[in-house]
Amino acid sequence: MYSIVEYKGFKSYYRCGYCGSDDGKESTGMWAHTMKVEDYQDLIDRGWRRSGMYVYKPTMDRTCCPQYAIRCHILDFKLAKSSKKVLKKMTRFLSRGEVAKGGGGTVEPMDSHSEDIGICQLPVACTSEVNIDIEKPLKIVSLEEIPESTEVQEKPQPGGAGEKEDPGQKHPSAEANVSTESFKRVPKPGRGADPNKPPCRKAKDVRRELKLEKQFQKQQQIEVGDVSQPREPSCANPRTLPLQHRAPQGNQPKSLEEFISESLSPDAVHQLEVKLVPVSSDDPDFTESFNQSATLYAKYQMAVHQDSPDECSESEYTRFLCQSPLQAENPPDGPDLGYGSFHQQYWLDGKIIAVGVIDILPRCISSVYLYYDPDYAFLSLGVYSAVREIAFTTQLQKTAPNLCYYYMGFYIHSCPKMKYKGQYYPSGLLCPETYVWVPIEKCRTKLDQSKYSRLNEDPNAGDEKCFRDLGKVLVLYRSTVMPYSIYQRRQKRANDEVAVQQYASLVGQTCAERMLLYRS
Repeated sequence: MYSIVEYKGFKSYYRCGYCGSDDGKESTGMWAHTMKVEDYQDLIDRGWRRSGMYVYKPTMDRTCCPQYAIRCHILDFKLAKSSKKVLKKMTRFLSRGEVAKGGGGTVEPMDSHSEDIGICQLPVACTSEVNIDIEKPLKIVSLEEIPESTEVQEKPQPGGAGEKEDPGQKHPSAEANVSTESFKRVPKPGRGADPNKPPCRKAKDVRRELKLEKQFQKQQQIEVGDVSQPREPSCANPRTLPLQHRAPQGNQPKSLEEFISESLSPDAVHQLEVKLVPVSSDDPDFTESFNQSATLYAKYQMAVHQDSPDECSESEYTRFLCQSPLQAENPPDGPDLGYGSFHQQYWLDGKIIAVGVIDILPRCISSVYLYYDPDYAFLSLGVYSAVREIAFTTQLQKTAPNLCYYYMGFYIHSCPKMKYKGQYYPSGLLCPETYVWVPIEKCRTKLDQSKYSRLNEDPNAGDEKCFRDLGKVLVLYRSTVMPYSIYQRRQKRANDEVAVQQYASLVGQTCAERMLLYRS
């Protein structure tokens, strides 16, 4: 199983949806034909984000509005007063049908917590003409298996002399039909890990488990007088996400789960149900709700972002929010629902009023986008869905300890509409030069002085996963996986070294040696 990407390079001088500049935005992108969740996790920890199948990274030191990746640590999450007000407003509406004053039809200023692409605007209509069949096995060539002097006889290129090109073929170089099946190589004697022994564990994972154990022990001490209390029953349907109410202990402040649970009474005037649906045409819940979701998306885009009907058609909706390169995975140490792309649907009295598009990854839930019915803007659904997604991350973390972050997309200090993400505490911003997370409190002064800043305060720190060896970059060429050094030997006319260097420096050496870079 491999991630297969097609590097598209730099896109410069296009319109910015944040500041309105006609030519101030710049980014780098690649088309992801298929992607493992582990690889995408590493990419977003280097500042990449996806929009449909397109994965992009802002050119931080040259773009007009630098976009800093932001994440919230959910184990220490504390509700802000503004978030509490939104939760109480939702409780009053659901329980008594009360509508906030002045909220009849106005759109809240912070209508979406994940508008990372500049109000749905990509630099170009990003597609790929390369037709990669993921059902055919790959050949694998390693540096150890090919002697330095070995030359591989090339097959003639389709469309060459004496060969007629298939008129139905969109891309002459797309004969490489490949598969993402996993190819396990048996280690040579004395090499590789012993499969009979348990895998090594990272020290930080051990520390995290100890911390969780201490927190659990403290909770037991608080509830020492309630030893006989039965455990909360597990949800019969894992796609429905209820939160059971528990009364606060003594004078302790209410938790996020308690705030949410207050509004979910069966005797309430309105009933709200949150359902998690995999983004898959094979899933019946996804297909049955598709038309309703697509209609809601169009209504939101036209009302909030003034899109034309063509700009929010069903095909555009599918391209933007239903196509995902992420491969669904369900490892034994992961959450019950597995990893992949999902729609978190908010059903009010039997109809969808909001949809949060999220990716569940090995270390986080990553928020992709939110769209909702503008008729319910008075409920501040952008903020409400954000705290619900944080609560959901907390729920998943109980069975998947490494999953303890909530990624909110991009934070733009110079854009008030995107600056509000810093209110979710505690949050950190990703340093664009060293790719370490820095508490946002330490970043604000620097960003007040300059839009772009190296956030890491250590002047000697560098990128630990920086590009080092071009020859080890994995490429996919004619249904064969090989290091770039062998590809250069085979393809003597190759003049793409600069592009491959750019790609490797942006994705980092780890991903460059693990993902497959398509070469035609």
